[in-house]
Amino acid sequence: MNKILLVEDDGHIAKNLSLLLSQAGYTVTRAEGQKAAVQHLENNRFDLILLDISLPDGSGYNVCTAAKRLGNTPVIFLTASDDEISVVTGLDMGADDYITKPFRPMELLSRVKSVLRRAGKAEAVFEISDVRIDTVRGVVTKNSAEVFLSALEYRLLLVFANHRGVILSREKLLSEIWDIAGEFVNNNTLTVYIKRLREKIEDDPQNPYIIKTVRGLGYRLGDRP
Repeated sequence: MNKILLVEDDGHIAKNLSLLLSQAGYTVTRAEGQKAAVQHLENNRFDLILLDISLPDGSGYNVCTAAKRLGNTPVIFLTASDDEISVVTGLDMGADDYITKPFRPMELLSRVKSVLRRAGKAEAVFEISDVRIDTVRGVVTKNSAEVFLSALEYRLLLVFANHRGVILSREKLLSEIWDIAGEFVNNNTLTVYIKRLREKIEDDPQNPYIIKTVRGLGYRLGDRP
């Protein structure tokens, strides 16, 4: 499970971000200012830092410098300013990306995954109750027995694993798996593949606990009750 250091002094924003990231499967440590952030970096290892530029006891730029010096940890700046100088300064100091407040939750999660992937820190193994996905070997097991999935079923399962705790609309799922393996995917096809996937990974496909239906909204990755 990837560990993220969230450096944000606004309690409301920090609380919402922590909840969003935790639901997506990340371990989140919060720091309100420069001093606390640097202490965390000196005593712990993190896979990514989400870092506000304006801090009550210093600057996010200083935390970024410490992060790169202590472990070359990837950094995404969170900034209320989208002026060119702030952006260029952050990138010149070694930041890997930036996102301007207010931001959309799905955009933030997408950027986090992208930076982790580029840094070689993306999770290689996902565990969902008794189902295990080894993305390096491309192998899915349930109770240690291999589950054989088609390319589209495997891609669909990965989409859910990468959006743990997030409700995924049918439109979002279609955009993620569209035309994979050269197959045409529409609403009806998606229904069929979700049914097939449930039959292979659920204990009781009629009462799924892994791929749950959220009525009127889409689907969400769950876990054993």
